[in-house]
Order: sequence, then structure tokens, then C-alpha cells
Amino acid sequence: MNRTLYLVRHCQATGQAPEAPLTSEGLAQAQMLAEFLSGSSIERIVSSPFTRAVQSIEPLAQRLGLEIKMDGRLIEAALSTIDYPDWLDRLRSTFSDFDLSFEGGESGRAATARAVAAMSDALQSGTDSTLIVTHGRLMTLILKHFDPTYGFEDWRKLSAPDVYRVTLKDGGSDVERLWK
Repeated sequence: MNRTLYLVRHCQATGQAPEAPLTSEGLAQAQMLAEFLSGSSIERIVSSPFTRAVQSIEPLAQRLGLEIKMDGRLIEAALSTIDYPDWLDRLRSTFSDFDLSFEGGESGRAATARAVAAMSDALQSGTDSTLIVTHGRLMTLILKHFDPTYGFEDWRKLSAPDVYRVTLKDGGSDVERLWK
């Protein structure tokens, strides 16, 4: 039996802090996201507790009559607590060296492990279709978990919002970008 995970990156936000809300454009995007996904057979929603993630999916949750379950393991994968001037190069290097981490940050391996644990718990709920709301770097690491070809360039191509569908089936998974 196939199971489906919808991976959603949050809409446009005012910043990177956990409490940063969506911009006015981001709020409009959340409505478009709800319209876009309303025909899907989503049975469960699990979200990062960051404000921008929750606000991004609230319109869909209301439309579908679903509760948003919060999971702190879906927060963004922190690169570092230091604001490096070459942060983009450092981020790129974390996709090629999965164990690399910078001060106050976490490695790709550690971030992926916590995200996979969150997804595994969500899948244990018995539903066939679960939507996960997260952030750019972590979403790319999740995609890489299912398809090792994903990496830094795919992170660069993400939009806010963005939506991928991962179909889990015996012997593997299929990854498809839905948001164009």
C-alpha cells in the first residue's frame, strides 16, 4: 500500500526568527496554498512550531477541518550562531560533507535524523496521507533522504512556499515537485 507525504516549505516571511510572521504577500500565498492542496487527500498535518510555518498551513487546516500537530523536530536546520560573511559557501559545503557543522549549528546528518524521526512518528498515526510543514534547508535534507541526488542547487531553487509529494511504496519512494 502506498503512503503519501506532502512536504511544504513555509510562505514568504518577515525574517528567520522563530516568531517571524508571514508578510502580507505570505498570507496571500497561504490562501493560494490552501486552494492548491484542498483537493488532496490529506488526513494529517504536522508542522514546525515556528510562526511562519504554522501561519502558512492554517488556511488549509481550517478548510480541511484538521488539527495542526506541532513537532519541534521540524524546525529549520541551523547553520551556525555566527553570521558568517561566506554563509552561502558554508551552506553549500554542508551538502557535500554531511557531518560538517559550524559553531552553534548542526550537521546535515543530525538534522536529517531528527526530521526522519518526526516523519516516522507522523506515519505511525495510521493515515495514508500526511502533510509536513518545514523550512528550506531541512526540506532539502528530507528530499535528499528520499532521493540522494538532491542537494545545494535544489535548495537554491526552492520557492516560498514550495510543495513536494513523496510517495512511499514497497521498495522505494517517488519524489515529485508539485508547486511550480
